[in-house]
Amino acid sequence: MSGVPPRIEAAGGVIVREGLIAVVHRGRYDDWSLPKGKLDEGESFEEAALREVREETGLDCELGEELEPVSYIDEKGRPKLVRYWRMSVLGGEFEPNDEVDDLRWLVPSEATVLLSYPHDRELVESVTR
Repeated sequence: MSGVPPRIEAAGGVIVREGLIAVVHRGRYDDWSLPKGKLDEGESFEEAALREVREETGLDCELGEELEPVSYIDEKGRPKLVRYWRMSVLGGEFEPNDEVDDLRWLVPSEATVLLSYPHDRELVESVTR
């Protein structure tokens, strides 16, 4: 045992609809972020991205281009890798849930001001260049 914690793997999406970006508020953390979450055992990054977006936003989406992955050390000191995709909405509707209590559709400049984390702001900027 090396003492290095295992890498946490997660996936999510930058959901784009009519030039607007979906930004979610997580009550537990009181932050604004892009929808994402950890992979379930045996799940691919792509499957996790679609599932997490559906769970957090109520939206069924399709994957577009993969964006630059994000790596950082989480609040528990574990290395974390998050892969994101640009996504477009196929259907569904947001309803507040246990993880996400608000969803806003914002123009990219408003989204980058509201988002709590630099890596989320960089992702939004990358899809709107």
